[in-house]
Amino acid sequence: MFSVTSVSNNFLDQPAAARPGEELPLPQIEAFLLRNIPGTSGSLTATQFPMGHSNLTYLLRLGDREMVLRRPPFGSNVKTAHDMGREYRVLSKLHAAYPEAPRVLFFCEDASILGSPFYLMERIHGIILRKDPPATLSLTPEVARRLSELFIDNLARLHSLDYKAIGLGDLGKPQGYLERQVRGWVKRYLASRTHDLPEVERISDWLVERIPSAIEATLIHNDYKYDNLVLDPGDITRVVGVLDWEMSTIGDPLSDLGTALAYWVDATDPEDWQNVRWCPSNYPGSLTRAQLVERYARITGRDVSSMDYYLAFARFKVAVILQQIHYRYHQGLTQDQRFAELPGKVRILMRASWQAAETGSL
Repeated sequence: MFSVTSVSNNFLDQPAAARPGEELPLPQIEAFLLRNIPGTSGSLTATQFPMGHSNLTYLLRLGDREMVLRRPPFGSNVKTAHDMGREYRVLSKLHAAYPEAPRVLFFCEDASILGSPFYLMERIHGIILRKDPPATLSLTPEVARRLSELFIDNLARLHSLDYKAIGLGDLGKPQGYLERQVRGWVKRYLASRTHDLPEVERISDWLVERIPSAIEATLIHNDYKYDNLVLDPGDITRVVGVLDWEMSTIGDPLSDLGTALAYWVDATDPEDWQNVRWCPSNYPGSLTRAQLVERYARITGRDVSSMDYYLAFARFKVAVILQQIHYRYHQGLTQDQRFAELPGKVRILMRASWQAAETGSL
């Protein structure tokens, strides 16, 4: 067991005051909660979890009750990526079979409350690893190795769930999933383009021309990375929660693995790649991308010989996600200053996508 003997606020995902333009209408929400959530009383306060880039997440406190509210970002027109009702339905079915998925409480489609649909879920307390954890959290080589093993083992377990038995058989359309995804993300980039990048055309063509044959479909998270895991403060190598299910569906499990690899930067990767690192994947002891793939293949028995394709596509997809977020900022639809610098990351990821395609390596 790798325990944290003194958990300070620096370890935990702490909410803060809402960003300008993203405040919640507290009187309307308070009245809604008192009407619809049994056992609630008192006055409402709300703070915002500041680290997400997509759907907005808030901590609500009503008396002594804590709840988490999720709503779409302001100014987004990508409705399929921000379908609150869909995300709520997934979690309402999934939690019983996969307790790491948050337990949801209520869904509201009445836009008169917030201006958009939203849902409420229980808060999961724990540690979330960001790019560089606090120095007081000692990620020794042994801990880093165990964390990376846990990371891939948990993904393999998710892919082993019987999604039809859970009640999620109608969640997605697995037939032709990968081709739809590839063509769809190319279109999304073109619709949100703000800069000309020479890599985009050649990697787009390469991806469309080389789509691998379909394998069996599983439930996939579609945004699986360290900072969507909540770790037990008493044993940081144990997952107690998996967050951000907005893009989950039934599809190709290797595309889910590819997405996890797109966020994973090895210690030996070039310096510009280190600048788009999302998590402490380069700490001594961490498994490399190739080792993650080997472990996944050993656990699941799946053929991973085409992972270079899935990695190239995943890096392209993450680049497009960031481009869409920057586009909202570029159009003046959000004031979040973090989004001003995203084009540089988009450029690095597009180049990294082409590198995987051109070299066939992980």
